Amino acid sequence: MNIWDRLLALDRRWVFMGIALAVIIPIITGLTLPLGKPAPPTVAVYDYIEALQPGDVVMFAIDYGPSSMPELHPQALAMVRHALEKDLRVLSVSLNVQGTALANDVLQTVGDELGAVDGTDYVNLGFKVGGSAVILGIGEDILTVYPTTADGRRTRDLPAMYGVSNYGDIALVIDLAASNIPGAWIAFAKERYDQDIALGITAVMATDFYPYLQSNQIIGLVNGLKGAAEYEALVGLAGEDALGTLGMSAQSIAHLLIIVLVIVGNIAYFASGRHRARR
Repeated sequence: MNIWDRLLALDRRWVFMGIALAVIIPIITGLTLPLGKPAPPTVAVYDYIEALQPGDVVMFAIDYGPSSMPELHPQALAMVRHALEKDLRVLSVSLNVQGTALANDVLQTVGDELGAVDGTDYVNLGFKVGGSAVILGIGEDILTVYPTTADGRRTRDLPAMYGVSNYGDIALVIDLAASNIPGAWIAFAKERYDQDIALGITAVMATDFYPYLQSNQIIGLVNGLKGAAEYEALVGLAGEDALGTLGMSAQSIAHLLIIVLVIVGNIAYFASGRHRARR
């Protein structure tokens, strides 16, 4: 058996092990690869938040579940960090029942690191069933839609909610989702109440929402894990806290390994066929 036949007969478990090591080693060692220039839609979200004044309100709609955490959680952590570092007030809502726990994780993680105060600097209003009805209700009176927070506190008593009654008091809504929920925020919050909206979405959704960016119905868009890494670079986040950057490095190395394996496999296939033909 020649070398090409040996390659074609390689136990697939070695391939699985190689992919596993390509993913694990960069994360363990903190290896980071160059990202290049951040995409304009990501920069647009960063610039919008950067231009806000202390005390302005940014609402994060955490509309994703655990299955989408690898792409969207790093986005949420980076953008919430940026908002709190700018002394903005951060509100969190969710139209996904699993989003409340994820919002708690984001707000508490970043809040503890920055010394932000729950109820004063940020508040998790939690999940409400109703979809578009909830979005429309916030446009009329957010205190009616959310009389209490996710943990049961009276909303109107919290300093983070002072002076906030509807979209007119919210500078920006950022919807992070892995479904069609962003379409509802655009249709009802933007078109009905002229609320400025930005999106954080998974990479497979990007082509569906770029038209909204081109029509100025959203102010910016953070696209998948690469968008998370780009935003981390913009806010100067590095090391083990830069989950998007670490994830992109692991993903890039795994993709390179897959490309090499495909090339080698094809060479081995044709070379082995020629060898047999000669024999």
